[in-house]
Amino acid sequence: MAVKRGVASAVVLCVLASVSVSLGEDPYRFFDWNVTYGDIYPLGVRQQGILINGQFPGPDIHSVTNDNLIINVFNSLDQPFLLSWNGVQQRRNSYEDGVFGTTCPIPPGKNFTYILQVKDQIGSFYYFPSLAFHKAAGGFGGIRILSRPRIPVPFPDPAGDYTVLIGDWYKANHTDLQRQLDSGRKLALPDGILINGRGENGASFNVEQGKSYRLRISNVGLENSLNFRIQNHKMTLVEVEGTHTLQTTYSSLDVHVGQSYSVLVTADQPPRDYYIVVSTRFTTTVLTTTGILRYSNSAGPVQGPPPGGPTTQIDWSLNQARSIRTNLTASGPRPNPQGSYHYGLINLTRTIVVSSSAGQVNGKQRYAINSVSYVAPDTPLKVADFFKIPGVFRVGSISDRPSGSAIYLDTSVMQTDYRTFVEIVFQNDEDIIQTYHLDGYSFFVVGMDGGTWTAGSRNEYNLRDAVSRCTTQVYPKSWTAIYVALDNVGMWNLRSEFWARQYLGQQFYMRVYTTSTSLRDEYPIPKNALLCGKASGRHTRPL
Repeated sequence: MAVKRGVASAVVLCVLASVSVSLGEDPYRFFDWNVTYGDIYPLGVRQQGILINGQFPGPDIHSVTNDNLIINVFNSLDQPFLLSWNGVQQRRNSYEDGVFGTTCPIPPGKNFTYILQVKDQIGSFYYFPSLAFHKAAGGFGGIRILSRPRIPVPFPDPAGDYTVLIGDWYKANHTDLQRQLDSGRKLALPDGILINGRGENGASFNVEQGKSYRLRISNVGLENSLNFRIQNHKMTLVEVEGTHTLQTTYSSLDVHVGQSYSVLVTADQPPRDYYIVVSTRFTTTVLTTTGILRYSNSAGPVQGPPPGGPTTQIDWSLNQARSIRTNLTASGPRPNPQGSYHYGLINLTRTIVVSSSAGQVNGKQRYAINSVSYVAPDTPLKVADFFKIPGVFRVGSISDRPSGSAIYLDTSVMQTDYRTFVEIVFQNDEDIIQTYHLDGYSFFVVGMDGGTWTAGSRNEYNLRDAVSRCTTQVYPKSWTAIYVALDNVGMWNLRSEFWARQYLGQQFYMRVYTTSTSLRDEYPIPKNALLCGKASGRHTRPL
């Protein structure tokens, strides 16, 4: 491994020399990660987990707005591997997105250096393994992007800042779960819930009497919405996926799969230990786990039963979602107020309606968007686009409205134009809650309600202070509408965050296109890009 690391360091220095002009002179942060298998016991039984530098979950990434992150990843697994960066926008640089539509996998025994810039971003996010069903084995961790020192933050510095990764979990190996899906079967209910990779009472957070703490909560699970609460304590919401919010206080908070929230919690109760409770939402069988909030001067262990939370109530969750608003007077990554961008006054150029469906194709379970169930080609779409390789995908292979036809297989790519302002409506006619994520962007969640969306639904939109985020829920038999300014050229994944559904086709790619070849609009393919499939043997730069 030492030889590999030395070679990799030389490659990194060469790559940095080539990108220093485009990335500017903002600070660099270097990470050297080794991805391995290792024994873990999150639910009391031995499992094969995916570790990063021996850690499960993986190490946090701490950064500041505009930092350049140089993350050297060594794949010591026996399978190809990729990491994706949930919420990091990869401005002008979708090649680094780390999903198979943009990036060739890291072969076993090889390395790849991600070169990311957290350009004009703040907030709480996470990374995760995007290939196969690796996400069910670990390989995830928190990302925090702090504001630059001169940019005011709309709350005092907390006494501590904790990453809290919550998610549902299976005792089965990720390869067994993948085989179930490949054979056309659905997955059973998960076996439990984890907090920072630990089961019942395994995770604890230390606090001091009278002080306030920031908890960055991300649902890194596979499918279940989770409710988060702390016994006898209130939570003040301050940030959602890069947006400072109105500081609303909640007794419990619904965190849907793929979402991230920051809350402030003040240790204002008698000094002892208190339950942290995470439980599933909208499930017949409610899975619950607990952690511990521990006062430094604790007089004793937790007392009484863990506090109960909401279970199947949709209206409760919908009303909470509608109450999450942008703090219009707070600064974002730049000193100008978040409310200075008047999204509600911009004319829409296009409406895209996205509708999910489930069914059988060739006797196997599949999931689709607008009747198309995504099938990955052997070459990443973005790489094929750069080299103009025919036969990998065709633009327009998915319509921007539901057709109502039966599910069919295709490599679905939707053409969109650079610098347009688009409305996307997620129509959920199924009886389960769903969550969608769009890589490369934050979008304004302008409306959500029950029933079928119509043009008249726009009368309900929040066109003033809707929260801007990258992941949104869609309630059963309901719709959610978002506005997004397509100002980031590239090939961007729009997917279900229900990982079995994503794996079996509920995703597509948006090709945000411009004829311009200027570096102001998009960076060229990285010099160190791995090339695979039909791009094998080509060169990222002229010889």
